[in-house]
Amino acid sequence: MKKIAVYLIPLGLFLGLIVFLYQGLFSNPREHQSTLLQQPMPEFVLPDLMNIEKTYTQDVFLGEVTLLNVWGVWCVTCAIELPYLKQLQGEGKHIVGLYFDQDMDPDFGIKTVARVQQEVTDKLSQLGNPYAYNIFDVKRDLSMDLGVTGAPETYLIDRQGKIRLHHIGDINPRVWNNKFAPIYDELVAQ
Repeated sequence: MKKIAVYLIPLGLFLGLIVFLYQGLFSNPREHQSTLLQQPMPEFVLPDLMNIEKTYTQDVFLGEVTLLNVWGVWCVTCAIELPYLKQLQGEGKHIVGLYFDQDMDPDFGIKTVARVQQEVTDKLSQLGNPYAYNIFDVKRDLSMDLGVTGAPETYLIDRQGKIRLHHIGDINPRVWNNKFAPIYDELVAQ
């Protein structure tokens, strides 16, 4: 009996590992379920990127269906998605930017707020500004609370301030039509 167990235990572990790795072959790294779905926006108090004296809280998401787009001027994919976000904004979608800059982090170097504002102004005047305003996530506190893994990422927030959808990657016509539009239209109709 002990001889059989000596062979079955490693075989069982090996088969378990094979099944685990096989599932990974077919998983989509952009698809991970956020634990924040159906939860209210995390609490925060953060400044407006262009007017540091003005602050926002999670209450800014009450009363309007909103797309919260995490982005930065350093993000190449963000630049690619800006024109389509501008188109969505032109169709009446309310889009808010959540901006963080890697260069504000001492590990990457030091950049002044004025320089960040100038870079953002230059980028948005070049590619179009889809944002009603930009929340400046100076220390990435809100990004961490949201579970942001990079940029761009977009959250769909309902009128009650609850996160209804989380997408990693750019928003383009295919992603909008297949993933966002059905939920967005339903939320607007409510």
